[in-house]
Amino acid sequence: MRLSIWPSAAQSFANVLEAARHASETGWDGVHFADHFMPNGESGAVLECGSVVAALAAAVPRVEITTLVYGMTYRHPAVLANMAATVDHISDGRFRLGVGAGWQINEHEQYGIELPPVKQRIDRFVEGLLAIKSLLTESRTTLHGEYYQLTDAECDPKPVRTPLPILIGAKGEKRMLRIVAEHADAWNTWGIPSHIAQKSAVLDAHCATIGRDPHSIARTAQALTVVNGPIPEGITSPVIGGSLAALKDAIAEYESLALDELIIPDGLLGTGPTRLKAMDTLRDLVRS
Repeated sequence: MRLSIWPSAAQSFANVLEAARHASETGWDGVHFADHFMPNGESGAVLECGSVVAALAAAVPRVEITTLVYGMTYRHPAVLANMAATVDHISDGRFRLGVGAGWQINEHEQYGIELPPVKQRIDRFVEGLLAIKSLLTESRTTLHGEYYQLTDAECDPKPVRTPLPILIGAKGEKRMLRIVAEHADAWNTWGIPSHIAQKSAVLDAHCATIGRDPHSIARTAQALTVVNGPIPEGITSPVIGGSLAALKDAIAEYESLALDELIIPDGLLGTGPTRLKAMDTLRDLVRS
């Protein structure tokens, strides 16, 4: 099982870089970064994703770098394709493009960006995926869709890695996981092992319906992680760990599901040397 770190965007770039470099130097497999402009429903400083992944691609060797995930509502697919190809060149073929349909209300409201109803948002997301995949692989792309209009469009240079892997963040069982089955190289969602098992079974069923090998889609998941300490009260996101024994058990459960990649948000790992020590503990538990 691959192991990746997800540094919070609500910290300094120096701290993000510290975690990413430590991951690279100590045997982790990847670094992920979220695409938002502000905290959900709150105020606060947040680093912009496209700028950060380009910087990490240049400054951090070896590990794969993934956006978790670019929001299609405020990232035009043609612009995304060019951004992805460029970062892949900066990283010399270590970039994975993570995309999603978009969801966070406050950033759309504050910036005057339309957040359509769910059906329309997903329809537009599928059209955007078709545009991205064509731009990254074909010499020219023409798409006269309902939401995007591309005419003999170029995306040059193409990515170093061909095809550039596309990760889709999705949890909706009826449509979004069907889109994963149809278009994704990797799938991501939040969840403890039991939740991931249930969603993964739904994805398998969609793959069976369309005749795709379910093993051709990498399964990735994350939960807030506590290393050898009490779990804070009031957490509403999925969380694993607490004691080292509980953390080891959770990791073993993910592995039993054939999860391809466990992603660790750094929000509950502490800061400075404490965070780095927690990262080392996690690496040892996964590699043991």
